[in-house]
Amino acid sequence: MSSLDVIYKEIPSPEKDCALPVALTDNTMSGRKKKILDRMHRKHLDKLLVYCDVEHSGNFSYLIGFYTRFEEAVLILDKGGEMVLMLGNENLNKCSKARFPCRPIHVSLFSLPNQPNRTDKSFAELLSEAGLRKGQRIGIVGWKLFTCTADDAETMFDVPGFILDAVRHLVGDPHLISNETALFIGKDGARITNTVNEIAHYEFGASLASDCILDAMDAVEAGVSELTLGDKLTRFGQHTSVTTIASTGERFVKGNLFPADRVVRIGDPISLTVGYSGGLSSRAGYAVHSRSELPNSAKTYLEELAVPYFRAYAKWLETVRIGMTGGELYRTIETVLPKAEYNWSLCPGHLTAEEEWLSSPIYENSCEILQSGMIFQIDIIPSRPGMSGVSAESTIVLADDELKRQIRREYPDLWNRMQNRIRYIKERLTIDLSGDILPMCSTVGYLRPYLLNRKRALVISSSTQSET
Repeated sequence: MSSLDVIYKEIPSPEKDCALPVALTDNTMSGRKKKILDRMHRKHLDKLLVYCDVEHSGNFSYLIGFYTRFEEAVLILDKGGEMVLMLGNENLNKCSKARFPCRPIHVSLFSLPNQPNRTDKSFAELLSEAGLRKGQRIGIVGWKLFTCTADDAETMFDVPGFILDAVRHLVGDPHLISNETALFIGKDGARITNTVNEIAHYEFGASLASDCILDAMDAVEAGVSELTLGDKLTRFGQHTSVTTIASTGERFVKGNLFPADRVVRIGDPISLTVGYSGGLSSRAGYAVHSRSELPNSAKTYLEELAVPYFRAYAKWLETVRIGMTGGELYRTIETVLPKAEYNWSLCPGHLTAEEEWLSSPIYENSCEILQSGMIFQIDIIPSRPGMSGVSAESTIVLADDELKRQIRREYPDLWNRMQNRIRYIKERLTIDLSGDILPMCSTVGYLRPYLLNRKRALVISSSTQSET
């Protein structure tokens, strides 16, 4: 469909459908380790040093199964498969909980300030105890890809200086040390595609975030506080993957990022976001019932921002295919929602996993191929002067016929939830959903720009219909 007509009409809301968590199997973990070892061998690496802290733990937990909460940690993986965990005071006892047998080394430098420090060995000596030797080829894994062509990405590192200095001292030749984060999240990274068990595992967080967003949207009304809305967004004691947002009116007053005691007023812009391991849901709109309650600067919000955004979002859902390049999808969004006019600047879609933003194959001139098993956040952020934002960010997975068969066979309840979500998107939102998409939550495509009107949402139609 070359152009999509968007209308604002009454439809039922999607159903909340989060189910119970699914654990990662031993086979899944073994497959993860094999994928990393295979990539190490192709790069002729002797050791891989994987850094972890609470904000940058995805690559570490991909192999270990947990992250080290309030301390730093380092996993050292040998090319032969042996694993050493360098852990601080309060995580040393977690070594036995790792998904593979690991040899622990106590590194009190990784602990909180003014906790007891061991004095018998230097950090360099502890690295030597972990197996690092002069002349070895060492890959260092932080958490980001350095993609700027003005720099040499393999010689840039995003780990603390004291770790890097000690590794350089032990190895001797700095040319033997390289940034190997791409082994995990680059265009051939081990983590960019997911098995059927990983998809079932991550669907819990994606659908939980979605259910929370539905509850928060339904709670928006005049007089409700940000604290109350924020309470709707966090659930079951799960660790959030991003800062939870429940904001009414002006955001970031005096630098505050969190829900406070401000209350919703008619005409306020509203922003709601929560993410868990596996996916994030976000909604932005206005606390109004209709156009008449919008601020004067935003009277044309529906037609000038919300509708074009939804059209691009639907086009994304209709266009994405396994085998296309990220550059093709980028150009599609640029065509229907020109960046120069709608002021979006980030990638229009990115991969997700433990982290909310893993990496993205969707960028200008990208030759990266979209693959079965990729879990995506539909993340397009437009803006227009004088208007608040609009958002319906949600999570999908690309699946070929074989992956679909595996889900249907191994996780029939998950398959049924995904089929119900597809029916909602096709029948209620009338979006011609790509056959390669399986929705990871029930709110994919669901956008209520006027949040106080709970009966109406944007949908695609072949005929025009004006707002009332």
